[in-house]
Amino acid sequence: MWIVKVALQRPYTFLVLAILILLMGVLAILRTATDIFPTINIPVVAAIWGYTGLQPEEMATRIVLNTERIAQTTVNDVAHTESQSLNGIGVVKYFFQPGTDERLSYAQITGVSQSQLRNLPPGTTPPFLLAYNASTVPIIQLALSSDSLSEAEIFDLSQNVIRTTLATVPGASVPYPYGGKQRQVQVDLDPQALRSHGLSGSDVTAAIAAQNLILPAGTQKIGELEYFIGINASPLKIEQMNDLPISASNGTVTYVRDVAHVRDGAPPQTNIARLEGRRAALMTVLKNGSSSTLDVINAVKAKLPQIRAQAGPALKIEPIGDQSIFVRASISGVVREATIAACLTGLMILLFLGSWRSTLIIFISIPLSILASVACLAALGETINIMTLGGLALAVGILVDDATVTIENINTHLEEGAEVEAAILAGAQQIALPALVSTLSICIVFVPMFLLAGIAKYLFVPLAEAVVFAMLASYLLSRTLIPTLSKYWLQKHAEQAAAHQQGAQGWMQRFQQGFERRFERLRGGYHELLEAALRGGMRFAVIFLGVMALSAILAFPLGHYLPGLGQDFFPVVDAGQIKLHLRARTGLRIEETAALCDAVEARIRQVIPAREVESIVDNIGLPYSGINLAYSASAPVGPGDADIFIALRPDHAPSAGYQRRLRGMLAENFPGVTFAFPPADIVSQTLNFGLPSPLDIQIAGKDTEANRRYADELLQRLRNIPGAVDLRIQQAFDYPKFAVEVDRTKARELGLTQQNVAANMLVSLSGSFQTSPSFWIDPSSGTQYQVVAQTPQPRLNTLNDLQTTPLTSGSASGGVDAQLLANVATI
Repeated sequence: MWIVKVALQRPYTFLVLAILILLMGVLAILRTATDIFPTINIPVVAAIWGYTGLQPEEMATRIVLNTERIAQTTVNDVAHTESQSLNGIGVVKYFFQPGTDERLSYAQITGVSQSQLRNLPPGTTPPFLLAYNASTVPIIQLALSSDSLSEAEIFDLSQNVIRTTLATVPGASVPYPYGGKQRQVQVDLDPQALRSHGLSGSDVTAAIAAQNLILPAGTQKIGELEYFIGINASPLKIEQMNDLPISASNGTVTYVRDVAHVRDGAPPQTNIARLEGRRAALMTVLKNGSSSTLDVINAVKAKLPQIRAQAGPALKIEPIGDQSIFVRASISGVVREATIAACLTGLMILLFLGSWRSTLIIFISIPLSILASVACLAALGETINIMTLGGLALAVGILVDDATVTIENINTHLEEGAEVEAAILAGAQQIALPALVSTLSICIVFVPMFLLAGIAKYLFVPLAEAVVFAMLASYLLSRTLIPTLSKYWLQKHAEQAAAHQQGAQGWMQRFQQGFERRFERLRGGYHELLEAALRGGMRFAVIFLGVMALSAILAFPLGHYLPGLGQDFFPVVDAGQIKLHLRARTGLRIEETAALCDAVEARIRQVIPAREVESIVDNIGLPYSGINLAYSASAPVGPGDADIFIALRPDHAPSAGYQRRLRGMLAENFPGVTFAFPPADIVSQTLNFGLPSPLDIQIAGKDTEANRRYADELLQRLRNIPGAVDLRIQQAFDYPKFAVEVDRTKARELGLTQQNVAANMLVSLSGSFQTSPSFWIDPSSGTQYQVVAQTPQPRLNTLNDLQTTPLTSGSASGGVDAQLLANVATI
């Protein structure tokens, strides 16, 4: 009551406060990040290990397992760890408890990883550490293609020009490009020439490492000047590496060009990206942390003119998978429905109160309450998203209560002949305690949301905060601003009636009187219906309970045609995007997987009309960087995996219908190929937290073979569950393999060791960079590229090619100890 008196005595103070709320709310809306969901701050740190050529089993046991064990005992607040070991790449994810100090944990993992290097295979480099959370999801992709540039040139531009430019966008995280070919200085070994010269790949590698140096000479003072002394330690042109000498014997010098060819090339391709069937590269931009999806995408699009100017006209850049369209549509939908609800509420008030002045006061109170809630949410670091906006939309109908009850009670006293200020004080005093109890009761309903945990906590707490802040602001405004405006705008009943008769309000009174007559007839009919129900007694109770029982049955499945309402964590959304993941026979060559994708795409175009397809993009095989694997929700395991992204036009038919048709047709036409539909839209990807499906069953145990058998048995049982689709075991246990058994005794007799054999095979099959890193700097751009010696894959087509791999001890002795793999090992 006292605050109402203060409001009437100091009206300008509260009018200024109302203007302040308006300004703060508008400023908060302009500055607060806009997104689809609140920030889900469940911290994760991914450690990405790399060792070229190391098999998945070796990667898991020799690198990943050791680092996982020591981190779990030395890093604070680790909830659990997950790892994925592939050919040459291992990704370890550390999931932390809520409220963990991410900076401390990041530093601890860094220290632990560095200390482990001495216990890992020689040549192992420190891992790349990546910190992110559930809100770090792809929001836009750039498809890069060209009619004149090669795949290596496209990748080079995307990696060194586009990626570095996009990395400056606030809140953007840009992993390595997908597809294309990584540019590097390729030393193509000729096994036949090596055998004829009594050399091996290790000899070539050692010669290049000894003569392609990053080694300065220094300076020398002569006379009055000091001179820089330069030395041709590293060739300025790639072709000059062909003239590097390897060995000298009996006056004959063997050069690199005699046994290999050095060129500007690329390693064997493990990842192919295609846009509408054409080779391309994909740049994926992810939103990082609490950044605004809309701001990040707008900044990326603003950078495109600069990127196009730097990359040149030959490179075509096409944005695809723009999630801002869906975010804007979702937010505008919530705002639109809230506006409609507010307008309908105002119309109802106008009809019942019959006073445009009273309606205007209530219409001022509701937006101010919402703006006050937005300002409070912004102060707490929340974003504008569908959850907070949904909470405000939910509160619109409730916010009317405080203002309406206050205004209606004041009007009642005015109709009884009271003066304006007296009516305000009396009306406010009568409803002060009931209004407070009602407001607190509604707020208490949302208190349990603050006790939630996990993703639900981050989703629903902002919704509860939005409602509670709006309710409290509405109550305070009903005690302050509404009495202030009522003092100036409302009139005594007699004066108001005279004004209505003389002014433009007569039509409103007549309309209200007609509405009240009809409403009284409706209320009378409803009263008679209630009386009939009460007279019915037991008969009405039986009918009522029967209708309730029939309604409850709808929640349970009753066969194929009545599947029931079902239960889900969040409603299914249709963003017009479909992601199809396929897995062919394990170990299938990437070229064959690309051909399989062509056939699958042809079937897709038979199902989805061409007028509804915006674009189809393929991402085939394993990405070049473990960073992409850490972010990926598809979890590929080899070159037989592929993702097909289908973007539909705005007037498309329901995506779920196309998925059902494709699921059946593809399984029928491509036996032996596994198909699944991972999340494609930003909502599903966020809620899945990087997993390829909403439900993910993990089987852990020391016996891997027993785990696999149990997983196979469980998979067969899960197939019998109605509605369960895309069931599969993520890991592949049948990757084809040849075992090379080295006879250590025979090798020793021939002057070789196991290390010599393994090193020569590593150079020939996987390249020399892992154990003998070498670099070349392009003088024109200043970009540094790797120098890698490796046997071209087309020269290793048969087992005989592998068996005739030349072996030496790496001393470049000119054939003294040169041997073939078949002489010391069986395959």
